Amino acid sequence: MSGVTGRWFVLQFQKLPSRTRAIVLTGLIGLAAGGAAVAFQVCVNRVYRLSLVKLSHHSFEVFLGGSFLVIMSTALISGLLMNAFCREAAGSGIPQLKVAFWKDFGYVPWRAVWVKFVAGVLSIGGGSSLGREGPSVYLAGGLASNLAGSLGEAKQNRRPAAAAGAAAGLAAAFNTPLAAITFVLEEIIEDLNSRFLGSILLASVIGALVVHGLVGKQPAFKLGNIDAPGWPVYLLTPLVAAVAALTGAVFQVLTLKLRAKQKRSAWLPAWLRPGVGALVVWVLGVAVFAATGRLGVFGLGYEDLTAGLNNDLPWKLAGILLVAKLLATVAAYGFGGCGGVFSPTLFFGGMCGVFIGGVAGAVWHLGPADQTTLAVVGMSGCLGAVVRAPVTGILIVFEMTHQFSLVPALMLGALISQAVARKVTQDSLYDALLLQDGHKLEHVIPPRDLQSWQQLPVSAIANFHPVIIEDLAADPLRETLRVNPHSRFPVMREGRLLGMLTRKEAEVALVESRAPKLEMTVTCLPDQTIRNLQRLLIESSTHLVILLDEPKGKVLGLVTLHDLLRAEVSIAESGNV
Repeated sequence: MSGVTGRWFVLQFQKLPSRTRAIVLTGLIGLAAGGAAVAFQVCVNRVYRLSLVKLSHHSFEVFLGGSFLVIMSTALISGLLMNAFCREAAGSGIPQLKVAFWKDFGYVPWRAVWVKFVAGVLSIGGGSSLGREGPSVYLAGGLASNLAGSLGEAKQNRRPAAAAGAAAGLAAAFNTPLAAITFVLEEIIEDLNSRFLGSILLASVIGALVVHGLVGKQPAFKLGNIDAPGWPVYLLTPLVAAVAALTGAVFQVLTLKLRAKQKRSAWLPAWLRPGVGALVVWVLGVAVFAATGRLGVFGLGYEDLTAGLNNDLPWKLAGILLVAKLLATVAAYGFGGCGGVFSPTLFFGGMCGVFIGGVAGAVWHLGPADQTTLAVVGMSGCLGAVVRAPVTGILIVFEMTHQFSLVPALMLGALISQAVARKVTQDSLYDALLLQDGHKLEHVIPPRDLQSWQQLPVSAIANFHPVIIEDLAADPLRETLRVNPHSRFPVMREGRLLGMLTRKEAEVALVESRAPKLEMTVTCLPDQTIRNLQRLLIESSTHLVILLDEPKGKVLGLVTLHDLLRAEVSIAESGNV
């Protein structure tokens, strides 16, 4: 589309009635986000099949050397990309989209979208043990945010677009429109009664139609018709669900510990870390391949998971794959690889079900339908336990297999897995990642009523990285003004707050070669409530309040009237969400 044509289209779009404009925008988002997710899926599969799968058909020596070059080069290139352009592109992308949705009104920079696409294709297609759902959701939501912006939506009004794009991306990634709807409502918005439900539903359906048209309507896992399972399955379902949930909890704890250790460590450059994770994946992957001829440790592992669902995988081998895949994914994610956790957790749970079904088969007669049901229960249970989205865990497995007879066991398994997960881990993996990155959940997601909002501490909306002036001499002051665009600066000397300096006063003082005049400051403590802050901001002549660690203590941060208004817009919108 040429520049002139593009401007004409935007102009015509903006002339539409607001309701019509919203529907048209949602339709365009569904098409664009669904297409992006399909393109991501095709590229990942193409890279994987042209590299590792093709190498696996040669001698072991060729596979050994070739797989090492592939997985290490792709991991290092993705590490360089993320380090140079967008470090936030590491990991799943779903926690980052959640932060963007709540803190930045759904705005996602374009740079993050293309870095996520390229780095994700290289990492996952190159064999790192990660999933493609997280990048699909993030890049689809980010693309939708940028599309809305190009059509005239203000930066502070991108939430509907980001949510709709995320749903369309997940629907297209797994061919699961119902699960995509519930996931966005459960995990990102955290409200099943969201006012965004209509746009999310429409975009999800369009995303599914896109994948049907471009790829086909086949489910992610091809299974034959499954009869209703026998009574032993319902006795074993609680055990499988509990083991799958515990496996997910082990994965979560190990991943968070490794990730925290890497964040504290300075000995390894950030761009090299995905390469270390890839090296661990390669060692485990080639060991399993040498012993079994299976590639399940690398990439998504869907071929081996499909074999397990179709009773073509021995239960002892399932146990080996479970342990190796678990350790490989912990290394790949913990060292900062670009990819998600849906596919790995589905794999963990499926292998748990196959393993337990094999062991139980020595005691009870379990038919093929029984074995498959246990594997599916494990998939749903592990995924639901890690992301704490039980409805999504049920729906995504049901839609990926198209087997209605599995639903009763899935529901029972979800109940057990959620109970076990909540006993073992406090938060979902995504929320734990946000906390580890310094995003307190109560600061990310505002409360849904005014009274609770006003009782929040001031620290919930404060800026803890203020630019403080400690030298009012001409040269340092001139450099501070050049480097920082702020209009007001706290001034301290020998650890004591002297006052507030405005940019205008500083510039005039420099021209007149005199000492600048400071304005009086209004201060508060971090644990004072937002109700107190509102009164203090009214009293402040600079519309700014300084946070001190103690009365007459050192400066911790500051809060402006803009910070308060911006946060109150969020609470006003979320109250209707």
